[in-house]
Amino acid sequence: MYYIGIIGRNNDDKVTFNNEVIDVIHKYHCIPIGIIANFNNNPNIEFNKIKKIIDLCDGFILQGGDNYYDVDILIAKYLYKNNIPTLGICLGMQTMAVAFNGNMNKINNHNSKNKYVHQITINKNSKLYDIIKKNKIYVNSRHNSYVLNTNLNISASDEIIEAVEDKNKNFFIGVQWHPESLMDENSILLFNNFFYSLNIKKI
Repeated sequence: MYYIGIIGRNNDDKVTFNNEVIDVIHKYHCIPIGIIANFNNNPNIEFNKIKKIIDLCDGFILQGGDNYYDVDILIAKYLYKNNIPTLGICLGMQTMAVAFNGNMNKINNHNSKNKYVHQITINKNSKLYDIIKKNKIYVNSRHNSYVLNTNLNISASDEIIEAVEDKNKNFFIGVQWHPESLMDENSILLFNNFFYSLNIKKI
């Protein structure tokens, strides 16, 4: 049995977890571990408080949300350093990008309730392409900020960065869209690969 960590998001002074992400974790017969950080605490102190819980997890899904905090950045760096399989979704992807010298900006036309909103182009030299095996796919879009730049590899884009990764890790991929809401062929391939990587995380 594998444990998947999810960091709670601070939305309107309430810590929230995405039910669709939790449902996906259950579908793969894994157990979600919700981690609630004190976002007002010193990030280094807070990270050390939750580190033991992080170490219990076999992989992480960094869920979407409205705001990331310094402790989120520390968590992303720790997951990367220790080669813990990590899938970042929307804000989770942005957190991964910022953790590696990334910068953010606001955007006004990328938040829609439609199932499919626009097409993205996947880099053929990326791990994301190895997984999905398509150069172009349609995705949803529910974000108000975007990544300007990052030291991570950019694996998909349209007019903005849509996915980042490090191909040398067992699994360290962030996507700007919400595959847990689509659960189409491309989303299933992405989740299949993430959950498969739990078996090889220690190699």
